[in-house]
Order: sequence, then C-alpha cells, then structure tokens
Amino acid sequence: MEIQGKDVLVLGGAGLVGTAVCHEMLASHPASLVVASRQRQRAEQAVERLKAVFPESATRIIAISGDVFIRAEWQEDAKGSHPRAAVLSDPDKRRRLIADILDPLDEEIIVSSLLTRMIEGRAPGIGGRPAHIIVDCMNTATAVGYQNIYQSARRLADRAGGSPKGLEPSEQLEILLASLYVPQLVRHVQLLHEAMRRAGTQAYLKVGTSGTGGMGLNIPYTHGEERPSRLLLSKAALAGAQSLLTFLMARTPGGPSIVKEVKPTAVIGWRQIAYGPIRSSGGEIAVYDCPPDQTVSTLDPSNLVKDGDFGEATGERVEGVYIHTGENGQFSAGEFTAITALGQMELVTAEEIARTVVSELRGGNTGRDVIAALDGAVMGPSYRGGFLREAAINRLKQLESEHGESVAFEILGPPRLSKLLFEAYLLKQVFKTLDNVLSQQPDALAMKLARHVCSETEIRKRMISIGIPILLPDGERLLRGPLIKSEDAYHGWADLTPANMKTWQGRLEAIRRGTRELADDTSSRGDRNFASSRNWLAEEEVFDIGEVVAWIFNREEGGQRGKP
Repeated sequence: MEIQGKDVLVLGGAGLVGTAVCHEMLASHPASLVVASRQRQRAEQAVERLKAVFPESATRIIAISGDVFIRAEWQEDAKGSHPRAAVLSDPDKRRRLIADILDPLDEEIIVSSLLTRMIEGRAPGIGGRPAHIIVDCMNTATAVGYQNIYQSARRLADRAGGSPKGLEPSEQLEILLASLYVPQLVRHVQLLHEAMRRAGTQAYLKVGTSGTGGMGLNIPYTHGEERPSRLLLSKAALAGAQSLLTFLMARTPGGPSIVKEVKPTAVIGWRQIAYGPIRSSGGEIAVYDCPPDQTVSTLDPSNLVKDGDFGEATGERVEGVYIHTGENGQFSAGEFTAITALGQMELVTAEEIARTVVSELRGGNTGRDVIAALDGAVMGPSYRGGFLREAAINRLKQLESEHGESVAFEILGPPRLSKLLFEAYLLKQVFKTLDNVLSQQPDALAMKLARHVCSETEIRKRMISIGIPILLPDGERLLRGPLIKSEDAYHGWADLTPANMKTWQGRLEAIRRGTRELADDTSSRGDRNFASSRNWLAEEEVFDIGEVVAWIFNREEGGQRGKP
C-alpha cells in the first residue's frame, strides 16, 4: 500500500526498533506520524530527534504517551510512578481493572481504553485523525509476562498458609487476578481489533518476539537461577499466542486489509556505546568491598542468604564500558560478546527490521511475514549484524583500553554468565595466554588467582558489588558483599578452588586443540569462533573472555541455537 499521505501510528515508537521504523516511515512522507511510548519524556525526546534528522519534512510528528493496558483516565494519577502500580495500589481502581480484563467486552471498556483512543485519534494531541497504518513495536509479551504471576501466586499462597507478612489475602488475590496473562492478552487484542475496525485502519504490522532471542528451551540466559526461566517461557508463550491471535485477526472481515507480523530472533542492535555509570532496575549499582580479613564461612547458612548486611560500602558507584541494547539495558563488552557470539543469540539490526516492516507494508515479498508463514518468517542473525558486531566490539575494546575491561554487570544474567566471565578474566589477567594457564598445576592456578583478588581491590569490589562472591581455594571462605545472586559456586560464585581450575584447563585445552585443527584447514568447514582461527594462526595466545564463555555455552551447557 502507499504510505505517502497516510496517518501512521507507531506503538513503542521511542524504542530501539520503533525509532528505526519512524526513520524509515518519514522517508515515505506520511501525512502524520504519531510516536507513542509509555513514558512521556521518551516520546518527546524521540520526536525531537526525528525532527532534527528530518528538518524539512512536511509530516506532522506527534508525541503521545501512556500505558495502553489501562484506562486513559488513569494515566495522570501515577505522580511519577508506573501508572499500573498506582492503579494496583488503589482498591477501587484495582477492581475496575480486573473487570476491564475479565468482564465481557462492552462499550464502556472500549471507549475508556487509551489504546482505543490512540488508534481512533481521540487521544489529546492527535487531533481526531484515526490511524491509517499502525506499526506495533511494543514488546507486549514482556509487558504482560513480566508482571510475574508466579510471584503473585506465591505471595497469596504464603498468606493463605498463615504467613503474617505482606498484603491482606483479598488484596493479594486481586493483584493475582489483575496479572492473569491470557485474559490480559485476549482483551488487548480485542481492543486493538475493535479500535482498528472503528478507525478504518488499513494496515497493521506487528514487530513481535520469540521470547528467547531465537534460542530454544536450553537458552543460557535467564531471569534467575531457574533454567529455563518461567518468566522467559511465559513471555515466549504470550508472544506465540499473540502471533496466533494476530493470525485470526487477519482472517476477520471488517478489520485492516493488511495484517502482518515480523518476528526478530536475535539480539537487536544497540543504542549507544560509552563509558559511565551502570544502572540496574532503574538505579545505579553501589560499590562494596570485602577485605580478606572479613571473609565469612560457607559452613554457616546465615552467611549465604541472598541479601544481607555484608561488605563495606565505599560510597562509589559501578562504572564501566558498556553497550546500551535498548530495553535489555547495559551490557559489558564480555556480555555483549558472549550473547552475540556465533551459536548464541547473534545479532540483527533495528534498521534491517524497519526496512522489512516498510517493505511488507508496501507489498514487498520479503518472506518474513509470520502471518503468511509462521515457520519461515522469523528474522534471524544477519550479515550486517555480524559485520557490525565486529565494529561494536572494536569500539568497546578501544574504550576498555582507556578505562579497563568491564567484564560483566550481572544485568544480562544469569549469575553463571558473570561468574564464568570473571573466572576467564582472572585467568587472562594473571596468566595472559592459554599456554601459561595449561602449564600450571591446578593448585598453583588457584593460589595465584586468590592472591590476585586479595591484592587487587578494584576487581574484587566490582565482583562482589554486582552479587558475584569469590570462593577462595580452601572451598570454605567466601569474599562477599551485601548481595549474592546465587546459592552455590556452580551457578554464580567466582570459584577459585583447584577443582574448578582443573575444569578450566580442560576447557582451554579443548579450545587450543580446536584452533590448531583449523590452522591448516582453509575450507568453510569450521565455525572459526576464535580470533586466531579467523586470522589463520596455529593457536590462541590470548583469549577473549566473551568468546570463551560462548564456547562453554555452546559445548558444555547445551545452549547452542538449533536453527541458524
């Protein structure tokens, strides 16, 4: 269809993909472009940037904000907090929200919805212009799935079992009802379809998600120690359910004549590469230290609680070289390298997704429409993504040469990823090369690494401040801060015991053997994960910690993607 002269609404328009879609849309000269985001500031900033890039554009570019999963009238009640949180804290509004989700769809629910008002052009600032074209870049599966129905259910069960802590059982029950995944998704799609039918919307294209970045149930990255994470699988289940509901919407008369979905299945580009403070859950990470004379015993269970009064606050904040990946937050160079490595999530760029979106809207045959072919339409890793991955990693390494290697922030997770990155980093710092590591006895490796972390306060502070404690060679003493992300050494402690050093020697010997095997083979048979094999060197003298950890996930953890 023709985009020029049409009124376009981009839901999630201030995000990484949404911004790229807006850029691509403006090049096609729509009459108006509404950039919708949950946060007002992000929507307004996105519009300012678009106007700066397209100063001569005749398109009317409009910022609009709010949580499309609740009523329009509730958007201003949050007073700085998340609108949904403000609704859930108000008993009357909470019960009305439950009715909006679970009751039969009626006129009052439809006209009160912010989503409906945006699409019909009734929201303030749009000027009564209904959307001819909607590109939905919201991560709906995340917004619904991460309300964490499991946590709500557990709290209600605890109260029912007699626990005195928490809200009253009736309040817990209402929060659980308001968090039910499938009813929320069903109601969202009902409102979406009804609003587009009333607005006369001609095209709807959803930028969806697989929930696991294109990987399977063996995905190494979770939201806790449970693997695979129930939250992550809930997100994937919701994403799949939304795809099928969108498929049904495409077969329903009276709605948009064009209904499509593209589903990226890789890490999606990045927003910024820089050095600065690292933020997690909306706040900065405080720096703690645990000097060697403050070790705690692993034999005392009270020392292994997840949160506690341990370590010494330094008054500093965690800073480092990072790459900002949009909604997933800040990754260190090691985390980014590991997650985008060959065999892991790899990389696709937001610009490629945007070009696919616009091509599909224009009637192009990209082969990426999930509604037309659910199995064959996913967007996997790309040549451009792989090419630019090298550019991103090079820039990260340039900044690391100035500020030091950033290793891990424990935002990507799980703790095991950070633990492995730090262990590889310590081996690299102390021994420099594979040969040096392999020439030592495990006991000697363990003692030298222990002396290093005891004398190098900065790396020790970084590790314990993000919840990665350090298990000393005796296997009993632990250097820790106030937070431990894991309950044992395997899942999330930097393990400096001789047994673990022997495990690392086995890994590094296998890596060296693999690179040597490829040295004389110039065919395309091998994946050539490591720099030495790509540079046709006989062995890996120094090693990249992210590539090493990706190798572990591919070979040991069963975390390799099954479909390239």
